[in-house]
Amino acid sequence: MTEELATPRALNHIGITVPDIHAAIDWYGKVFGFRRIMGPRRLEPKLSDTAESGHILGPRFRKALQAHLITGNGIGLELFQFLEPEVETPDDNLEYWKTGVWHLCFTDPDIEGLVARIVAEGGKQRTDVWAFIPGTDRKLCYCEDPFGNVIEIFSHSYEQTFANWPDEGRDAE
Repeated sequence: MTEELATPRALNHIGITVPDIHAAIDWYGKVFGFRRIMGPRRLEPKLSDTAESGHILGPRFRKALQAHLITGNGIGLELFQFLEPEVETPDDNLEYWKTGVWHLCFTDPDIEGLVARIVAEGGKQRTDVWAFIPGTDRKLCYCEDPFGNVIEIFSHSYEQTFANWPDEGRDAE
């Protein structure tokens, strides 16, 4: 019996938490060219019945700001600044071993130029730019936005990078 795969769905948006939503809107606009399409707007349980205002975030949630940015390929970047309870920055923001999103990845053929722009605008370069697939021009670098979110930069699209992965026995058992 053949297992039927679902039709691939499009990624709609990613939501991240930042300590200063206005600075994040400016930073993602200046560094990546993302456009603000909505907000910031105030979220409070008493102001609306949206999921963000208590139904999903639970009884501890009291107040936040929310904004929506749009990427070059139409994927949304949803920013949240929680006011009550206030945003906390973890001591270790690279907890890759824990469940959840641990980085965002953006594509730019001028990877060195984008990394330099990230650093010039207050972000961090976490790793060197390196050849992801040895013997090819596929490169990547891990960085961080000024708000503590880990960002990976790929030189090529996801499909270009992984569709023709060299067969070197790297597949998991």
